[in-house]
Amino acid sequence: MLGLRTRPVVAIATVASVAVLLAGCSPILARPGRGGGNPAPIISPAPQPIVGRAIAGCPTFPATNPWNQDISALPVRTDSAAIVANIQSSGSSALHPDFGGGGAYGIPFKVVPSTQSKVAINYTAYGSESDPGPFPIPANTPIEGGSASSGDRHTIVVQQGTCHLYELYRAFWRGNHWDADSGVNWDLNSNGLRPRGWTSADAAGLPIFPGLARLDEAQAGVINHALRVTFSRTRRGYVLPATHSASSSTDPTRPAMGMRFRLKANVDISKLTGSARVIAVALKRYGLIVADNGSNWFITGTADPGWNDTNLNQLKGISGNSFEVVNTGNVLAG
Repeated sequence: MLGLRTRPVVAIATVASVAVLLAGCSPILARPGRGGGNPAPIISPAPQPIVGRAIAGCPTFPATNPWNQDISALPVRTDSAAIVANIQSSGSSALHPDFGGGGAYGIPFKVVPSTQSKVAINYTAYGSESDPGPFPIPANTPIEGGSASSGDRHTIVVQQGTCHLYELYRAFWRGNHWDADSGVNWDLNSNGLRPRGWTSADAAGLPIFPGLARLDEAQAGVINHALRVTFSRTRRGYVLPATHSASSSTDPTRPAMGMRFRLKANVDISKLTGSARVIAVALKRYGLIVADNGSNWFITGTADPGWNDTNLNQLKGISGNSFEVVNTGNVLAG
C-alpha cells in the first residue's frame, strides 16, 4: 500500500448473449468477446452462449469492464516466458483453487437490502487511500477465514437497489462499528478506478468480488470473467486496471499487479469435468488477473459449502507452465 503490503503465503467469436435471473435479478446482457493482435487458435471446448452474471439485481460491473473482457485473441507479452519461468522457479508451480473445504476456504460475501442500516468504519492503516464510511455492512457479515482468523479477513457486501459493492480488508467488528485496514465503496454500474497509487481491499487496488469463481456460475456452465490470482513474488509496478503495487523489487521478470495470465489455447482440458471444466474454459477466455501477494497460482472463489473438492482438485494438474502473460498494457511505476 503506502509502502509494502504483503499477505500470508498460504476463441474468440461473436456469440449471442443470454440473460440469467439470479435472486430476482433483471436480465443483464454480457458483452461479446473482443480481441486484438494475432488470432489465437480455437479453444476447446467450442464457445458456448455467454450467461449474464447478475447479482442481487445488479451487474457485476459493466460489460465493458476489464474483468469481463474476453482476452482469448489478445497478443502475448514479449516477456511472458521470462515471467512464467521466474514464477516457476520458487514456490507452488501448479494451479490451486483456494476455495472449497465445505465452505471453510474462499471469500464469503453477503447481499443486503437497500434499507440496510449503515455503520461507521474506523480505518486502522490505510485510511488516506480508503473511502469514508458509513457502510451498510451488518455485524453478522461473514469474514474470510472466520471471526477468529488472523489472515486477510476480507469482508464483502453487495447492496440491492443501490448496486454498490463494499469491501473491507482486515475487518474486525467492534460492537457498533468496523475496524479495518482499508475499504472501498464500489459502484457496480461504473468502470471507475481507484486513483493511481491507491490500494483497495486488495493489494492491487482492484475490487475482489468480480474475480471470485461463484458456484452459481459454475453450475450454470459458464464463468464469463477473469479470476483473481496471487503470486509470492511480485514487482514494483502495476498494469491498469490495477492502481497499486506491493513490492520493492524492480526485477522485470516478476509479475506486476494487474497483469493478465491466460491458459494456453493448446492445453487439453477435455478430460476435466464439472466446475473444473467450466473454470478451465474461463481461464482460456478471460484468464487470471494478479491481485495480491500470496502463494503462486492460487485462484479465489466464494466460500460456499456447495463446491466439490474432488472435482476442483482436477485443476491442480494444470502446471503454471501452461499459462502465458497477455499484453493488456504497459507496466506503470508503482
